[in-house]
Amino acid sequence: MTTTLRPSEPLQQSADGGRSRSYDICVNSRRVGSVHLTTDAAFGGAVGVIEDLAVDEPDRGRGRGTVAALASEEVLRGWGCDEVRISVPTGSAAGLRLATALGYAERSRNMVKELPVGPPELPEGFGFRPITEAEFAEWSERSLAAFAQSWIDRGMPEELARAKAEDSRRRFLPQGLATPGISVVVALRDTDVVGHLWTGGLELEPGERSGFVFEVEVAEEQRGKGYGRGLMLLAERLSLAAGESLLGLHVFAGNTPAIRLYESLGYRTTHLNSAKTLR
Repeated sequence: MTTTLRPSEPLQQSADGGRSRSYDICVNSRRVGSVHLTTDAAFGGAVGVIEDLAVDEPDRGRGRGTVAALASEEVLRGWGCDEVRISVPTGSAAGLRLATALGYAERSRNMVKELPVGPPELPEGFGFRPITEAEFAEWSERSLAAFAQSWIDRGMPEELARAKAEDSRRRFLPQGLATPGISVVVALRDTDVVGHLWTGGLELEPGERSGFVFEVEVAEEQRGKGYGRGLMLLAERLSLAAGESLLGLHVFAGNTPAIRLYESLGYRTTHLNSAKTLR
């Protein structure tokens, strides 16, 4: 039997060169599942994404998903992609096995926490205040450069990394401090600035609203003193005050201290985001 992809809609193309298309997974022309392919506009079409790959229950366990993933990679190569990415829910044992078998390497993970009913206590002497416009301008440029560098450190060309950082900033902080629903604060220990925190709201899944930690930064000279935990507890307080019951975040693979901190605070991993090169 031959497993193939059959387009289920016309090819969608955006003004910036992005592409997307849905496909039926077929065995000898019989539909057994579906998959959606797209390119990440932030990377100028150089990165493809395999989304919503699903095989119908009667045809699972027969290698259909593996063949469909390989066929999806071929489509993305034809679109000119140099890399392909997938995001697999941690509850999908089959999806995680497939990603490993096909050579995908974890790049990052999404984590979430159910917030307590009441605001957590902050460490003694730990305070905060809104960031000023002057401080925001300096923090914003430093933050953008650091986010781009995090992609460069993981093998992304500098030009594409900078484009990714700028795209994220446009989407999540389009009006700077005037962006509705966001909070950027300066964390203090007594009168010393020990870090910065950027929180807001985000739709983690269709119809599932959550608070989100966009960035947590401990000042370099203040690291190793427990202020990261204080900032994360502050994020909970700000999200509760905004009416949220969940708090999500994104963390790069390899940032073991941060992952351990989040796990110790009750965060659980919901998705593993992985990638592989296509050329």
